[in-house]
Amino acid sequence: MKIDDLEKKIKVKFKNRDLLIQSLTHKSYDKNINNEKLEFLGDRVLGFVIAKKLLEMYPDEKEGILDKKLASLVNKKKCYDVGKFLQLNEIIKTNTSTKKNNNIENKIISDACEAIIGAIFLDHGINIAEKTILNLWAIDLKNSIETQIDAKTKLQEYSLKEFKVLPVYKLIESNGPNHKPTFKIKVKIKNSKAEIGFGTSKKTAEQNAAKKLINKINNL
Repeated sequence: MKIDDLEKKIKVKFKNRDLLIQSLTHKSYDKNINNEKLEFLGDRVLGFVIAKKLLEMYPDEKEGILDKKLASLVNKKKCYDVGKFLQLNEIIKTNTSTKKNNNIENKIISDACEAIIGAIFLDHGINIAEKTILNLWAIDLKNSIETQIDAKTKLQEYSLKEFKVLPVYKLIESNGPNHKPTFKIKVKIKNSKAEIGFGTSKKTAEQNAAKKLINKINNL
């Protein structure tokens, strides 16, 4: 793939082509002129644009939910996915040993994706950068509609809001062999009866106990 092909994919024609080339240059290839600072900038631009879009999409949502949605959309894994879609592995400049092995690390691809965003911002400004990001993240933003909160988090938020104290979990017993144990845990919050949860791990047992108590609270 060539630089021209990348510009077609991101739908941006660079005025300063050197910025785009720099965004695709890893420090192993050039210690002085590489994409580290562009990646630093692109990470901030990406976070700003996605956070702004989430506020527009979910004006009545709680900050905690928005934060979880943002974290699921702005991370190295997601940038890697976008970078692979753009086929950055074919044009990133790295040292000869990496090229010979045809094995570019996921982080290098992810960083280059963020660096391209930084380069677009410097070359065209925030409006074009925002348009590009929203285009590349369109499907993921659409899929962000449903964000599940686990039972322990729900119970903790409820207990802190109502009583300013955390739920109390207590291990009652554990049975079974080491490779397949069963845990019995109870949970209680202020002014409630304890609920019991079972699981093959303490975490699962706590989740099941919290789920029972949350369901009981919701039905009061």
